[in-house]
Amino acid sequence: MRFFLILSILLLSHYISAQEGAEKISVSFTNATAKDALNEIQQLTKYQFFYIDSWLENQSVSANYQDISVHELLDAIFKDTVINFYFFEDNRVILTKNNIIYDTVSENLFESPEESIPNRAEDDEEAPLKSTPILYGLQKKNPNRTTIEVVRIGKENKSDSRQRYTLAGYVKNAVTGQPISDLAILVKNNKKGTSTDNEGFYSLELYAGEHILQTKGLGIADSQKRVILYNNGKLDFNLEESVELLDEVVLTGNRDRNVETTITGVTQIKVEQIKTIPLVLGERDILKAATSLPGITTAGEGSSGFNVRGGKTDQNLILLDDAVIYNPSHFFGIFSALNPFTSGDVNIFKGSIPAEYGGRLSSVFDIKTKDANTKKFAGEASIGPVTSNLALEIPVVKDKAAFLIGGRSTYSGWILRSLDEESLQNSQASFYDIVAKYNHNINENNAMRASGYYSKDAFSITSDSLFSYSNRSLSLDWRHNFNEKNNGNLVLANSQYTFNIDYDGNTDDDFLLGYQVNETELKLEMRYLYSSAHKLDYGVSTKLYTVDPGNIAPNGDISIVSPLVIPEERGLESAIFISDDFTINEKLSINAGLRYSMFAALGESAQRVYEDRQPKNESTLVDTLNFNKNESIETYDGLEARISARYFLTDELSVKASYNNTYQYIHTLSNNTTVSPTDTWKLSDLNIKPQNADQFSLGFYKNFDDNTYETSLEGYYKTSRNILDFKVGAQLLLNETIETEVLQGDGIAYGVELLLKKTKGRLNGWLGYSYARSFIKLDGDFSEETVNNGDYFPSNFDKPHDLSIVANYKLTKRYSVSANFAYQTGRPVTYPIGRYTYKNSEFVVYSDRNQFRIPDYYRLDLGINIEGNHKIKKFAHSFWNISVYNVLGRNNPYSVFFVTDDGQVKAFQSSIFSIPVPTITYNFKF
Repeated sequence: MRFFLILSILLLSHYISAQEGAEKISVSFTNATAKDALNEIQQLTKYQFFYIDSWLENQSVSANYQDISVHELLDAIFKDTVINFYFFEDNRVILTKNNIIYDTVSENLFESPEESIPNRAEDDEEAPLKSTPILYGLQKKNPNRTTIEVVRIGKENKSDSRQRYTLAGYVKNAVTGQPISDLAILVKNNKKGTSTDNEGFYSLELYAGEHILQTKGLGIADSQKRVILYNNGKLDFNLEESVELLDEVVLTGNRDRNVETTITGVTQIKVEQIKTIPLVLGERDILKAATSLPGITTAGEGSSGFNVRGGKTDQNLILLDDAVIYNPSHFFGIFSALNPFTSGDVNIFKGSIPAEYGGRLSSVFDIKTKDANTKKFAGEASIGPVTSNLALEIPVVKDKAAFLIGGRSTYSGWILRSLDEESLQNSQASFYDIVAKYNHNINENNAMRASGYYSKDAFSITSDSLFSYSNRSLSLDWRHNFNEKNNGNLVLANSQYTFNIDYDGNTDDDFLLGYQVNETELKLEMRYLYSSAHKLDYGVSTKLYTVDPGNIAPNGDISIVSPLVIPEERGLESAIFISDDFTINEKLSINAGLRYSMFAALGESAQRVYEDRQPKNESTLVDTLNFNKNESIETYDGLEARISARYFLTDELSVKASYNNTYQYIHTLSNNTTVSPTDTWKLSDLNIKPQNADQFSLGFYKNFDDNTYETSLEGYYKTSRNILDFKVGAQLLLNETIETEVLQGDGIAYGVELLLKKTKGRLNGWLGYSYARSFIKLDGDFSEETVNNGDYFPSNFDKPHDLSIVANYKLTKRYSVSANFAYQTGRPVTYPIGRYTYKNSEFVVYSDRNQFRIPDYYRLDLGINIEGNHKIKKFAHSFWNISVYNVLGRNNPYSVFFVTDDGQVKAFQSSIFSIPVPTITYNFKF
């Protein structure tokens, strides 16, 4: 480099003709190397070329050029490279890499880069003019200067008037080849910086010239690179893990992320770092860990589904590689259906939901399967008292492609049959799940991910019924980088959920019952770095729902059950969205987005019409409208605003506020308090309107002691409309006139959430507390459509107080102890409060709906964690977890029910895990 700089200075006084390179030739190349092409041009012309051979490696030329000037020919050959050229007298042509040889000398030519190109903020009026050459190599020698790798990016262009350029690339783990998300990339001595996304991608807009980039992330060794930026370009990082990884057990991985992010109510879970939380039967459970965060609760012990900020369980969008998972649990919620060994990071949005997500009111759980190791074969396995798990990572094309497969299964059915209890001899409880993913980095601009998931549960508590349900998802994701400013994903995803009941009793009413919901989505997501202040996300999506509401058929020749098939439902949900992450100044940042969604209920269908302002029942039915296949039955649409703002009060204290408006066009039909595998889904149609919600939130976020302590206090207020509820005694399964059984009302939810977290030191963990209320109002025009006189009443999942404490204490590098404490207010319940006799029959009088509460819930779990020795050169690294779930033996009620016995109404409660449950699990990674 220095040789060419000195040479260019010596030549500046010579006259250079404007016609140099004007000689025209005709030449044809077929897979010729760039070096061979230059040799042929030398033979055909008077020019001689001077260059370094290594610059032209891996460059080939295939084209036919006719009557073209040498200058134009060189432009064409080196168009997509970083090679420039300079015509000198005596027909000599000098090639340069990245930079240009200038004809004039700037005043600061011989100054060091630190003097000639100072560190600049975005609004720096001293930014260098584009006419100033970008020089590097003449700086003064400094024996105290740290040696940093120098990387030159882009191709300098004299006619380019821009002063700032885009530097982008991917950050990956040097050992596994997996992308590193949420890694901070900072510009030294400058307030500019960014962080990587889930794919490890980053993008920065910088002035031309010299910059020192620093990378910082939890568990990743810090690194520096000296970048000489000439134009837009790409720079990838392959980073080593930090030896400090084993000392950290934290929930989030990017320091200051809670303070700096613009979006409110977002949390990230690092799957690897929840392994020390003592959970039931030793399972490392992503979703159970999520319930220890404020604002996320379950209805009770062993229950499926989640209630987020006072929302129903069907208002949560759970995505696995962009495909929807309808029931993410095994065995009624005791186990998660998501394999922790194959899962990467989990992002949970419960405040301001980004505009790219839609279709649910309360939250988004965006779960990504990790990329397989493209460098070497690797795996992880565990053996527990009830389940076993195995995940393998298999390279297919070294450094480019790999295959991940993981499987998990239980042997609980064998355990039940082995017990002495006679009533359990014929019981069955089994499940398994399989995950597979293929990741292929085709080239620097294209990458492909294909993943599949399948889970199945089968259980029989009685000898005559076998229940089974399954999830299946498939997704294909193609990522393309158009340039340093533009990239996008094209995603095709399919999801299916089914359940079946096989009843085989001792009578003639045996039956087979089945249900299925299927959806297919095509989505295009684009990202555009307009400038350092504006980062745009935009795209379109369309989703086709197909719902089989259920069918029943006789089971066996002697069954008298009449076959019944409920007609299929279909719907098309489409959306267009755009959002801008806008940095106004160093303190204020805004993320504003709009999403326009539209839903069309499609035929073939028969829709019933009822009298206006009359209750929906058989007596008020006035007409039945028949729609042909794909004919639009009813359309709904809405504009959804998503806006969130962050303002720095100090460097470590920020305040955030947001407004979120959402629509939901699909509903669950369930009159149970908790999610059941036999819950069905119903699309909006002529008689059932879509749900809609507005949420406001305000929060303060503060870090202390060099990010050792993280705190947040956030409040929210949410209103909802057209929330689905049901009449007393509603028949929901296999009901052709389901609209006569449902009610739609308004909801209100509000609360305050506190999170205290310690991320460093021997003792680390978090405390989460929320005070939250959730109410619903069902106020119809008629008594059968009105509940509690039309007043607001607590929802089934209203739990004012929720406290969770998760702690881990490192005794040594290998030994640690963990504790998990949970307390919740008992959920609401409706009690009988009296009896009366009418026409010689006794009836029970019930209280207002949800007027009372079951006893409060609390539980303490303890665990001991033992890491294997930390020798690097060994086949596998092991990890033991010995834990006791519910150490106090608390008999927490799962539900309360009432039975009339000998003329008396008696109350009973059912419990799950009412005694301490010890477990030991062995994990090893290789």
